[in-house]
Amino acid sequence: MEKISGIKKPELQALPQIKERMSFLYLERCLVNRQDGAITVTDSRGTVHVPAASLSVLLLGPGTNISHRAMELIGSNGVSVIWVGEHGVRYYAHGYSLTHSAHLLIRQAELVSNVRSRVSVARQMYQMRFRNEDVSSMTMQQLRGREGSRIRSVYRHASKETGVPWNGREYSPENFDDSDDVNKALSAGHVCLYGAVHSVIVALGCSPGLGFVHTGHELSFVYDIADLYKARVTIPIAFEVAAGKPDDVGAATRRRVRDAISDGHILEQTVKDIRFLLLGETAAAKQEVETEVLHLWDDKKGLVENGVSYGKEYDGAGKEDTKVGYGTILEDKK
Repeated sequence: MEKISGIKKPELQALPQIKERMSFLYLERCLVNRQDGAITVTDSRGTVHVPAASLSVLLLGPGTNISHRAMELIGSNGVSVIWVGEHGVRYYAHGYSLTHSAHLLIRQAELVSNVRSRVSVARQMYQMRFRNEDVSSMTMQQLRGREGSRIRSVYRHASKETGVPWNGREYSPENFDDSDDVNKALSAGHVCLYGAVHSVIVALGCSPGLGFVHTGHELSFVYDIADLYKARVTIPIAFEVAAGKPDDVGAATRRRVRDAISDGHILEQTVKDIRFLLLGETAAAKQEVETEVLHLWDDKKGLVENGVSYGKEYDGAGKEDTKVGYGTILEDKK
């Protein structure tokens, strides 16, 4: 009998929910491999084991080598894998979804494809930031202006609180060191937040590219959702880190953002916020996540059962509709 190495792939229901996982793990200059259900991280100091199912995001920095077996384990556990450049300013890939249901994805596509529903969701996103204001009648132009004013105010407040000068958001993705310390910290902090948010979006089966406020980019929805948390997570942290003048601004910022995401239950909040935006308050409160769903689509009935042999049904043109397995075959009636 053929010997099978490793362990059996876990059922989706057996995996920890995204809200229960570590926010992210940043690695650089090491070898990443696999031993049973854990990834192993080896560098000059030795080897550590990390249960793959406990991770939400794995950030792979410069000098990282990862094995095929490790990627197999990471992907099957729904972990987002992001290859990042020097100081963590690049963003590349993700793993499998934690659900096989397309329910939220279909709902997201429906909402973003209709102008009225898209504006409604965008207003809800802004309403989450302006708790004490009524934005229900504001246009997208007005909302953008109001948001710009809010963010400038957040920057000014953080600058005043920490004593760190603020001359505007200036950074170059091509050269991290061209920026001042606070802009370096903002860049490093935002990419960590994007990674955590991206992992939730993918885990829920949504599309990172179907944004409501942002559009045209493969991470548009990631930017939409991450913007809900920047003012209370990454921006204050960036100014506090810059005020401390650490030798490695990027590393210090990543540690602070990691702790803030964990302590502030950002992963859990992100799950709630996405479900609220796409499903509404009542449906989102049920906290029911489908994992294994497959139907056949029907233009009159909507959904019909999958895995059933359909026969002796006629389309009105003298042809018999016979279903075999997962496909439908139209055969001439004899």
